[in-house]
Amino acid sequence: MKILFIANSRVGDVVLSTGLLNYLASRHPDARFTIVASSLSAPLFDAFEHRERTIVIDKKSWSRHWFDLWRACVGKRWSLVVDMRGSALAYLLWTKERRVLRTSKAPEHRVISIGRLLDLSPPPSPQVWTAARHREAAMRLIPPGSPVLGMGPTAAWAYKTWSAANFAVLARRLTEPGGLLPGARVALFGGPGEEMAAQQAVATIPPDRVINLVGRLDLLTAQACLERCALYIGNDSGLMHMAAAGGVPTLGLFGPTSPVHYHPWGPRTAVAQAPIPYEQLRAQYRASGDVKAGSLLDSLTPEAVENAARALLQRAHHAAAGAG
Repeated sequence: MKILFIANSRVGDVVLSTGLLNYLASRHPDARFTIVASSLSAPLFDAFEHRERTIVIDKKSWSRHWFDLWRACVGKRWSLVVDMRGSALAYLLWTKERRVLRTSKAPEHRVISIGRLLDLSPPPSPQVWTAARHREAAMRLIPPGSPVLGMGPTAAWAYKTWSAANFAVLARRLTEPGGLLPGARVALFGGPGEEMAAQQAVATIPPDRVINLVGRLDLLTAQACLERCALYIGNDSGLMHMAAAGGVPTLGLFGPTSPVHYHPWGPRTAVAQAPIPYEQLRAQYRASGDVKAGSLLDSLTPEAVENAARALLQRAHHAAAGAG
């Protein structure tokens, strides 16, 4: 059985679709999967054991990337084509069955919309696969010791980032004596080119307690490092969804992006949302006409995020105690 899975280009969207991919692999254990992904998101599938091939497709002018993809896939007979990008490609290939994700206007999380593709309720939760080499690397980068507070102070777009100064205040509050994670190490996560902004977020933390991983990790080693954190706090980003998929208590910071559709998924997650209504912040963003506009999260205070983090960890601990 051959399954073509056309994944999204952005890391966060891809992570949210991994539950569906995992469901298909468990339902069809002998199937071989061809994965279509962008150069940015393709590494997320490197440890997916049912993967036969990855086709890397990045956007080109005049939508030429779709022709390239059609040419790469048209010569095969597929058992199932799953298209997370909502394109017309699935209708141009020979396949026994096709499922195409359409943009949903319903006020529901994207994971729920994805689950509807196969009429799955509840929808399968996201999962990111790692290999032993990634976990071994994470052990070296974050050796056993005091608890680790993971922080993601950056994001693809500045308008949805909380300021580095606020992260610095929060890191100090959470790790000082009497804080939520007293004496904790702080692991910084982010991509290449984000080193300076990330470093400013730990300005108040002693250097010997900072683990700066920004720009140093491939995606799956980052995943393994995230899973070694006692708590992760970050902007709405792919890293946030990766942490949640790994079962880490994850607090997402939201303002001009929709927590209804994109909050971190899972029972050990929560949201700290700016007090200014989402619709108002979105209107400000649209009025700016610039995706590089400054942060629209200034109304979210360190105190509010600290309280949300405390409530999240208390809930997670109670749930763990109940399960035990």
